[in-house]
Amino acid sequence: MKVLKTVTLGLMFVAMAGTSQAQVTDKRVLTLEGAKKVIAGAVAEAKKKNAPGGVIAVVDDGGNLMALERLDGTFAAGANISVGKARTAALFKKPTKVFEDIVNKGRTTMVALNDFTPLQGGVPITWEGKIVGAVGVSGAASAQQDEELAIAGANALESMGVSAAPMNHALPVTYIESQTVKAAFAKGSVLVGEEENMMHAARNYMVHASHRDKAGIAEIHELDTDIVYVLEGTATLVTGGTAIEPKPIAPHEIRGQYIEGGETRKLVPGDVVIIPNPVPHWFKEVSSPFNYYVVKVR
Repeated sequence: MKVLKTVTLGLMFVAMAGTSQAQVTDKRVLTLEGAKKVIAGAVAEAKKKNAPGGVIAVVDDGGNLMALERLDGTFAAGANISVGKARTAALFKKPTKVFEDIVNKGRTTMVALNDFTPLQGGVPITWEGKIVGAVGVSGAASAQQDEELAIAGANALESMGVSAAPMNHALPVTYIESQTVKAAFAKGSVLVGEEENMMHAARNYMVHASHRDKAGIAEIHELDTDIVYVLEGTATLVTGGTAIEPKPIAPHEIRGQYIEGGETRKLVPGDVVIIPNPVPHWFKEVSSPFNYYVVKVR
């Protein structure tokens, strides 16, 4: 079953002398079969959770409706709401819960945006790290369950069971102790060899100003590499090993209760740790306050 296809987008420039040069790019797009597979994954999750109803809508990366299925018992407005959630997740390239949280915190002016449904239950669909569409669900038992069904549908495209998520890693965790970092800042040098023009084509990173008051849970980012720089406080970080009771919380994001095995380090201000995807990691112990930057690179 072909769930994606490749299309070629191009612009032909013809020179006056009669020669031509084609500038083209290949783009992966979601097929109807792929959209149906996403819906099947969400429906299967709905049956597993005994959801009272729900409408599942799948759109392409431009927000155009590709497929929709309405389960028995769903209220009439669910179809329009599910399409709106899917379109918002596709056009803004983020789960709709992000925007619901922002609006709930007071930024109500966001609701004036066109084609914008800031309600939990919309999730982007990715393939090999690229967003190819989105799925929206409305009418399940709760907003949380809407999102759970959407996540199951998005994961179904790549048949991403939790057991298939790689727990081993080929790349080593990079650790740079505080004195080396301090010396590098003093002379303005690169800590780790830089890739030429890595950020030139598109912004493929996020910077987090992170704060912890207590220990966390195990995290696995299937696509993102985390670059951690400690500003204040100390923590015990475990990397590698096996995450216990792993569960997907979003496409390519897995969480577990804790980690068995792995490598343990005591982090102090000035330390830098680079955690490649998909290495499990866990802040096992934290002295409050623990503040650090995380640069996520995809």
